[in-house]
Amino acid sequence: MFRTLALLFLILVSTVDVAASAERAPYRIVGYVSDGAALPKISASKLDVVNFAFARVGEDHRVFLPTPTAPQRLRELGELRRDNPRLKIVLSVGGWGAGNFSEAAADAAARKAFVDSSVELVLAHDLDGLDVDWEYPTRPGPGISHSPADRGNFSLLLEALRARFDALGRERGREYLLTIAAADGEAASGLEIARIARTLDWINLMSYDFYGSLSKTTGHHASLFRSASGRPGSRTAQQGVEEFLRAGVPPRKLNLGVAFYGRHFDEVEPGNDGLNRPYHRGGGYLSWRQISTDYLHREGYVRHWDERAQAPWLWNAQRRHFISYDDPQSLRAKAAFVREQGLGGIMYWEHATDADEQLLDAVDAGLREAAKP
Repeated sequence: MFRTLALLFLILVSTVDVAASAERAPYRIVGYVSDGAALPKISASKLDVVNFAFARVGEDHRVFLPTPTAPQRLRELGELRRDNPRLKIVLSVGGWGAGNFSEAAADAAARKAFVDSSVELVLAHDLDGLDVDWEYPTRPGPGISHSPADRGNFSLLLEALRARFDALGRERGREYLLTIAAADGEAASGLEIARIARTLDWINLMSYDFYGSLSKTTGHHASLFRSASGRPGSRTAQQGVEEFLRAGVPPRKLNLGVAFYGRHFDEVEPGNDGLNRPYHRGGGYLSWRQISTDYLHREGYVRHWDERAQAPWLWNAQRRHFISYDDPQSLRAKAAFVREQGLGGIMYWEHATDADEQLLDAVDAGLREAAKP
């Protein structure tokens, strides 16, 4: 009798474990959510981490919330844990054009101010950690200060944060995450990649904006692989991942970044259905919501699929208008790539630009494929 009950118990436990493992694929999904007048709809069960964007760095080297709405948005994000107790809420500091990083990392006293203020915000808002989005160490960026010393100083700043979060975690019996957003190529030249990989929980690799207002031609702004007509050496998600893996980042510490928005180009010179052609105006942004509602399947716009690049684009020959974007098909290909490479998961920018979570659903389904028997 006892042996029978024991066997039934083991079967029950095994069934529960199988159901739990199927509930969440062994890959993380990290979504950036921007501050604003209201939060978009967020299905907490589809996410592992929400990165709230953005805190800033002041001239006094302290991290602060720059808007009066931010505390309320953080409270609302914390309430999502009711639907998904495993959900982590992380504060992202920085973003494109955010300055004062170089000064905050420059010496021990400045780094202490940065760390102290970061910990204060994490504790005050019941957060699970910090995501540092310095774009980019040693690089000039849009008028921000920079120095060759940024490379080593950034490592020191992250190590100081790691030490404080580890001590705080031991004190409170809780894990605190430390991550960064990074990009490949020239943007990565200011990183001691192998060194910071030992310090970080993971790196969110921004694998997008390969083409935009600064490029001379149109192109896939977030392609997985290089197009047949792309110029040699042009950036791709695959190339960026390989660069960081070669530099010493463990695959599970690397999240592939995907774009929930597109880039559009006007006055494109004819030929090749607008792909990799010179243009004379544009390079700006369109959200997936705008693309799917106002352009996809609309008169004059034809969807094309680049089999080699695993990327879609829209072309309107009459208007000479080209749109590069990610869609469910390209995101499923990227999810398969993440599984094949054994990466940590997928990060996306930005939640409000999705349309009824169409793209998030594609990411979620694509990563769950690994959990199927």
